[in-house]
Amino acid sequence: MIKRIEVYLVTDGNGQEALAYYKDVFGAELVSKKLWADTIPNVAEEHKDRLLNAQLLVDGIRIQISDESPEYEYVSGRNVVPTLVFSSVEEVKDIYDKLAKDAREISLELQETFFSPAYANLIDKYGFNWQLVAELED
Repeated sequence: MIKRIEVYLVTDGNGQEALAYYKDVFGAELVSKKLWADTIPNVAEEHKDRLLNAQLLVDGIRIQISDESPEYEYVSGRNVVPTLVFSSVEEVKDIYDKLAKDAREISLELQETFFSPAYANLIDKYGFNWQLVAELED
């Protein structure tokens, strides 16, 4: 079952600035913040301060923010992504398989990451970008 739906904001290299702005605007609590330099080994000097992921909590709703990778073209309109958070890997796989079948683009195939046992990012046949993630209870 879907545990919750979150909003994921992708910025054009100004993620830390956007993070401070939205924290102030919404009176949000900063839950976590990782820069590229914190996680990516041998990252280029000009990318060390890019925001890998930050999480704000606004009245119980999580908003995530990150900078787009320079490997990808930043596209306004594809920079707000609904994130479906599931309670099991199997649920993520089921939805991923259905969406991936006719997907326009699979940005990141279903895989284990440092933050989730199952994560994927794709653009469905109608042009909507989705992130799917399993969040297991500790």
